[in-house]
Amino acid sequence: MSSREAAKMGDILATEADLLAMIREYLKFEDFEETVRSFDKECKNKGKLVSKPQGSTLSDSKTSVLQKDLLSSFDDGDHKVFFGLWADNIPSEVKDTDAEAKSLEFYLYVHFTIYPLRRHPVGQDRAEFEERIAFFKQYLETRGATLSHISQFLPYYALPFVPNPTDHPSFQDLFQDSWILELKKKLEQFLSVTMKPSITPRLLNLYVSFIVTGSHLQLVESDRRVAYYVRKFNKMRADYHNLIGVTVELVESLEATLSGKMISPEYLQSLNVRLFSSQTRQSVVQTTDFTRPGTPLLMFFNFPLLQASSMLRASIAPQRFKEVPMLPSLDYEKLKKDLVEGSDRLRAMLLQALRWRLTRSLPGEQRDTVLQAFIRNDLLERYSTKQKTVLHLMRSKNEIIRQYMARLINAFASLAEGRVYLSQIPILLKLLTETLRMEEKDSVTRENVLVSLQKLSLRRSQQSAMITDDLIGWLVDELHESDCLNDYTLEYSAALLMNLCLRTKGKRKCAENAKHVLKVLTDLLGHENHEIRPYVNGALYSILCIPSVRQEAKEMSVEEILRCYSNEDNPDLNRQIEFIIKQLNSVDEEGPESDDEEDEDDSDEDLMETDIDAEEVLQPKPRELYGESLLTAEYLGIMTNMAKVKTKSTPQPQTSVDEPLQRPVTPSSHRNVNSFFHVDISSNERPLKPFTNDSDVGFFSIKPLDISFFFLFTTILLNHTYCYRNI
Repeated sequence: MSSREAAKMGDILATEADLLAMIREYLKFEDFEETVRSFDKECKNKGKLVSKPQGSTLSDSKTSVLQKDLLSSFDDGDHKVFFGLWADNIPSEVKDTDAEAKSLEFYLYVHFTIYPLRRHPVGQDRAEFEERIAFFKQYLETRGATLSHISQFLPYYALPFVPNPTDHPSFQDLFQDSWILELKKKLEQFLSVTMKPSITPRLLNLYVSFIVTGSHLQLVESDRRVAYYVRKFNKMRADYHNLIGVTVELVESLEATLSGKMISPEYLQSLNVRLFSSQTRQSVVQTTDFTRPGTPLLMFFNFPLLQASSMLRASIAPQRFKEVPMLPSLDYEKLKKDLVEGSDRLRAMLLQALRWRLTRSLPGEQRDTVLQAFIRNDLLERYSTKQKTVLHLMRSKNEIIRQYMARLINAFASLAEGRVYLSQIPILLKLLTETLRMEEKDSVTRENVLVSLQKLSLRRSQQSAMITDDLIGWLVDELHESDCLNDYTLEYSAALLMNLCLRTKGKRKCAENAKHVLKVLTDLLGHENHEIRPYVNGALYSILCIPSVRQEAKEMSVEEILRCYSNEDNPDLNRQIEFIIKQLNSVDEEGPESDDEEDEDDSDEDLMETDIDAEEVLQPKPRELYGESLLTAEYLGIMTNMAKVKTKSTPQPQTSVDEPLQRPVTPSSHRNVNSFFHVDISSNERPLKPFTNDSDVGFFSIKPLDISFFFLFTTILLNHTYCYRNI
């Protein structure tokens, strides 16, 4: 047997002996005496070694050292060491509730206060005594204040004000050796009882730890799944309303056609834009078999058109004509003043209330009005010239204030017009990136700042500023340690990196450290969170247009690495990998830096998530005003609400799922994106083909109107509408 095998065998035997010892320890803890004797006998007969229990021995040793240190510092009069050990090792529930512990602590403070006078009664250590008197005063005003009503302690509250305690009759006993010995004896007894080592078996501790950890992981996973399905449900509901609206108009068009009226190609073209610009992008034609007997066309002719139109109109009438109440106006000047000058709790409560006003308002006119009021009254003080503004709360020493400020900025960044407003604040990105680098990894503040930056990266001006601030380097280093990130942070970090890599400046920044960037991105392809793959693929595809990056990728055998991630069950992923490999083997030179001349690029999409209000750390006290009640009770302003129609820009051309993402996205909106199709009616075959590039994105190409196809198309759309209604 080799030395390595022998060492391995020794480790196995040691582990087995330790496990048997834990089993024996548990049986003994539960008083299974006969079972313990049988266990010992059988282990001996089988030649099994049972290691000696070491847990209690170690605990005893540690406890003994702590007790020795406490008693030693008591004898030496070292109050700093003593009370440091006292605070760290005596349970707070004992110190705060046990009468004996509180009494002992009081006399210990007296002991350490007069220690310099006991050592040198003539007063050589007067300066040290004055320092300890201040220390004793602080105790009397804080923890010792609860004992001031007890008569036995009352005389000692005068100790700080007596010039020479050694001569005062009330304190003469304190300088007797008997008083010191009695106090030390009480201390020893207290420590022996309070610091008794735990005798809980290690096996039981392991089991409890496993159960708690498992429950916590299940809870985290459940929260993640709930958030995912909430977003999915909201997305499906929006798609349904869009689809049913288009269906209503198509049914009305059919009614008009039957009565002899002409349908213009422009009208159908506008319907096509509305239908295929939504994020559903699931071809209605794709799921219908035209060659199968008994197609939905026959079902359609048996369904009265007028009845279909009236039913569809009735189903959307509540959404179209429902009146939404407007929230009352606020006194924003008073609000901003209190946000800057108020107490920490008031600031946090106001930040929470303002965020809730935005996140809990009804999507549509109510939310638009709230956002417009915030912007019109310059809530974040974009135009302020003061040294301290509302935004400077990001630098507050209070963690809750920083967190709630970051949550409010995230809420602003979730709305298209909010992103426009934020992008016009020069100091904002500096504050956000500064916070991003300073906060702890698991900080909720840091998470909200990261998400805000990702949403702001939909705008070109913000992309440029982030690239200049070297945010790409920070993101690459962050993603290098992806195992330390939760799924939410990981997705937004990857999406933000991709958005910045779409810019020419971003690609060149990656080229400065191409090897490290490529290593991080290829490692992320194998991450268990598959939600990040579209962003990783998009980033890889973008930076590989730089010749120096392509050369580095070839030297690193990136093509072989990519092919390792091909999956027969995921053809979309395979096609994306093929696009990236094609880019890798391209011989094109880097084009000119022209993207900086383009117009501002934003999805004009609202990305409000439930996560913004998750895990609230600030809870109201009894009868304390909070949320909307706080705003309307203390900050009601003159009614200035003015409804503003929210204009939507023309939908931007989208990239097919077949190829890597090539436009800025955010994880809030890029969910469940399916292939979408281009219908060409000009040919007899009416072929269906997936988009393969931006230039392929088009509208219906209409020549002579084929009324039979129009009937068939509307029928399929009706069927899909009723499928949606049953979801």
